[in-house]
Amino acid sequence: MAVNQIFDDAGYHVQLISLGEVTIAEQPGEDAIDKINASLQRLGFEIIDDRRSRIIEKIKNLLINLVHYSKEPLNINLSDYLTNEMNYEYNYLSNLFSEVEGNTIEHFFISQKVEKIKELLTYDEFGLKEIAFMLGYSSPAYLSSQFKKQTGFTPGHFKAIKASKRNFIDDL
Repeated sequence: MAVNQIFDDAGYHVQLISLGEVTIAEQPGEDAIDKINASLQRLGFEIIDDRRSRIIEKIKNLLINLVHYSKEPLNINLSDYLTNEMNYEYNYLSNLFSEVEGNTIEHFFISQKVEKIKELLTYDEFGLKEIAFMLGYSSPAYLSSQFKKQTGFTPGHFKAIKASKRNFIDDL
């Protein structure tokens, strides 16, 4: 709503707002873009207008939505998923992501999954076996080993110390 208000205040009709994207009918001038960007930055947002950055943001948004908001188990092939969603070859996406972010798509995906595991452990609604199934791990043991590699804690130890080690999605 706040982003919509910023565009309304600037005199632009918002056609669509989704995670990381705003579609407007008019093409704003450079001065208008600077003013909108300044208003967005006060809210902690920024305009991404470079094609490479837009592709990176779309990859991140797709993976965040997949891990944190999907109702289906994550038994997917990551490269096929991104190729289908983005209409680019996975090698191009992977190389671009690594070049710009200094990290791989797979590492970002694992980081998101680990944060989801932390969330699910914190809320204590599911056992490790159920979490492993939900997040597409072949076994609870594999989930545990990846979790420990990323956090330094076993899931059981993390569960004991709860949310003090959780990161916000935007901080990853």
